[in-house]
Amino acid sequence: MIKVVRGNPTPEELAAALAVVRARASAAAAAAVVPGPDPGDEWSDPAARIPARRLPHPGPRAWRTSYWPR
Repeated sequence: MIKVVRGNPTPEELAAALAVVRARASAAAAAAVVPGPDPGDEWSDPAARIPARRLPHPGPRAWRTSYWPR
């Protein structure tokens, strides 16, 4: 139920507002139905096997290690 608190909207303005509300409600319902990733997929992800890149520590010689090849 939509209640107009202030103003005097035209039927076209009410129809536009109702269309926006219905579109957002249907988008939220569609997003809630999409299943998430399978937890077992994380173990088989090849990106998980790549070791994390070492980041240089701040200091006077940090510029030397700012580019380490992988």
